[in-house]
Parts: sequence; C-alpha cells; structure tokens
Amino acid sequence: MPFAALDLHKAEIEAALVDDDGRLTRRLRFPATRQAITAFAHHHLSPEHRVAMEATFNTWAVVDLIRPFVHSVTVGNPLLTRAIAASKIKTDKIDARVLAHLLRLGYLPEVWIPDEPTRQLRRQTTERSCLTADRTRLKNRIHSILNQRLIAAPADLFTPAGLDWLRALPLDAVGRQALDRLLGQLELVERDLAASSLALAPLAWQDPRVRLLMTLPGVGFVVAQALLAALGDLTRFPSPDRAAAYLGLAPSTYQSGHKTYHGRITKRGSAHARWMLVEAAQHLDQHPGPLGVFFRRIARKKNRNVAVVATARKLVTIAWHMLKNNEPYRYALPGPTEEKLRKLRVLATGQRRKTGPPQGQPAVAPLAPGVRSKTVKGLPAVYAAEDLPSLSAPNPGEIRMLDQAGATEFAASVLTNRRVVRNQAPRKVQPRACAS
Repeated sequence: MPFAALDLHKAEIEAALVDDDGRLTRRLRFPATRQAITAFAHHHLSPEHRVAMEATFNTWAVVDLIRPFVHSVTVGNPLLTRAIAASKIKTDKIDARVLAHLLRLGYLPEVWIPDEPTRQLRRQTTERSCLTADRTRLKNRIHSILNQRLIAAPADLFTPAGLDWLRALPLDAVGRQALDRLLGQLELVERDLAASSLALAPLAWQDPRVRLLMTLPGVGFVVAQALLAALGDLTRFPSPDRAAAYLGLAPSTYQSGHKTYHGRITKRGSAHARWMLVEAAQHLDQHPGPLGVFFRRIARKKNRNVAVVATARKLVTIAWHMLKNNEPYRYALPGPTEEKLRKLRVLATGQRRKTGPPQGQPAVAPLAPGVRSKTVKGLPAVYAAEDLPSLSAPNPGEIRMLDQAGATEFAASVLTNRRVVRNQAPRKVQPRACAS
C-alpha cells in the first residue's frame, strides 16, 4: 500500500511518496495553491494512498482538497512528533519523509479532524473573540489619553452618557484628534460585535447543547459555542479529565524516580476556548452555590489567579457531565439564568413572552402602599419554560458535597418559586410654582 506525506508551508509544500517497504518512490515540491494541490493529487495520488500531514494553519483546506483522491488522510500532532522535533538535521525533505515513515509504521500521533460545521463555528467564535480583544485595546487607549492628562474618568465611561462626555471633553488638538479617531474605531468594532452576535444567536438557539451549557453560572451562549467548537465530538473524551487536558487546563507533571512535581497548566489545545472559560470563571467569586464555595476555598489556600484557573477546569468537568447526561446545571441562580436564556431567545427569534399571572388566575395579593413584590421562579419552572430537560435527584455523592460545602440550604432554595418583597422609596413631589 503506498504512502504519502506533505510538509505544509505558507508558500510551498514538500511531498514524499514511499511504498509499503519504505522505499522513497517520488519527491515533489509545488506551490501551496488550490490548483497546484489538486493537480498533485490528480497526477500522483491514487485511491490506495494513505496521506499524512501535520496540523498547522492551512491543514484543513489541504485535507478537503486531498481527501477525494486518496484512501485516507491522517493529521499528526506536531507537538508529539518527536522524531522530527528532536532531529539534529531538519529540512523539509527530511520532515516529509519522516512523516511518511511514521504513518507507514503506525507511529504517527493522530489528531481529530473536525467536520465542516465545527470548523465554521470555530472561525465564527474566534472572529468574535478577536473583535472583543480589539474593543478592549481601544478602551485601554482611551483611558491612556485621559490618564496622560490627569483627567479623572467617570465610572460608567463607555455608557451612552459617558461617550457623550468624552465627545464634549475639552482637550488639546493632538489629544482631541486621537480621542475622536479612537471613538470612531470603537463605534465600528461595537457594530461588528453586534453583527457577530446576531449571526451566532440563531445557531445557539437551534443547538440544545448550547442552551444546556448556558445554565452554568458565568457561561453565555458565546462561551458555550466556543467550548463546543473546541471539544467537537464529545465521545472522543472518555472522562472529563481528558476534556480538561485537551483544553490545556490540566497541570503539568514531571516525574522521575520517587519524585513527582505538578507545575502550571499545560496551555495546550484551543487558547481561545481556554481564555473564554477563564473569563467565565472570573465572575464566580461571589456565587452562593458550590462553584462559588470552591472558588473561595482555593483563593484562600492559594490566590485568586489559581482559583480562577481551577474553577475554569471545574466548569469543563461539569460541562462534560451535563452534555453526557443531557441535564442542566442543578445549582444555578434562577433569576440570572432565566435572563440569559430570555436574551438569547429574543436575540435569535424576536419572541417575547407575556409576563404576569396566567389568564383566569387572580393577581398576587396587593401589599402595603409603596411596597412592591416579584415572584422568582425556581429552576424547574425556568427550565420547563425554556424547553430544557428536567432535573434529576442528586446522588449521594452530591449530597455529601453539598453538606461539606455548606450549600444544602442554597440547593433547596433554588428549586421552589418564591416571592421577593422590595420596598419602593416614595416619590419626591416637586412643589408647584405659585402664580404671582
């Protein structure tokens, strides 16, 4: 059975073809264009060929062009192909030939080839992440202009009122030009971000897995989509620890003899998904549920940064169990969770639901004048209204975890509807002017 290997680069591709005995039969170098790749596959490959290449920036486009002409395509993990990485003499010809021999002998560490919808979702979520980074960069530069001139900025600088304040702020000519230019760029980025969210929202609403993951505290539909795009087929991971290691959230381990050292996380896998999870974990320091208890315990023992990363890994672990069991998160806050799902529904479909008591039922009994109340749904009612799976009873291990964390009362409180009473301050009546 013939084998072929491609060493991919931006401008050119080095190809090596070997037979079943490992003898080099042909070596080629051709431009990295669609026409050249298709011509190479048409003239030099056959349905019996097995092709290997390493994962890089243009691998999936080459895979799509090569796959119809060959028996199979194997994409190798460049971090694990030690025969190439550790070689003393490293050239494109040697790399291609070594890849072919590794494939022939069955020693090439293979990576999963995502399908087209997963690739498209990865591109969309990565593009939105880049837009978010651009927005942060522009905001930091605006703050820099104010700090250089010793101008104290209001707390709500990037609200409509704050932006109006920036446009009317008296500055020197250079500062005014720079600030106007940054405000114009910020407006464009905000517009592109809104368009990106509008394109991603229908995909999120149609995917029940996204709405399932949105029940996790701190996880919106963008974070859920980034996580699903990075993981792809969940059956690839036999355990949640494998999923966390795939995203680079597992601690590195160095072991020799009787000594074992656990260092920082490996940071392998999707940097975009890992960053999104870390950002989601930043908001859990005040959460009253088990995730918040876990965050605060790690922060007391280590520090906040370690607690954020550990909580991000915990989010992956919980997400793996939720997707496997098709069950929403059991310890979410009903109010914020309902609001997240409502915003996604309105953004994706424009559908708004009527509030208030059902037709034919009396309203809630009135309270004292100036006192308002609101009925907060429990998690079962929130999930039923959004067509999410129902909650199952916690197992004995979860009950013990709740007792140890002191979250048993919280877990019981989120399951039932409750009426929240809020005192409303009396309105100030302006005195009318007397006619003279």
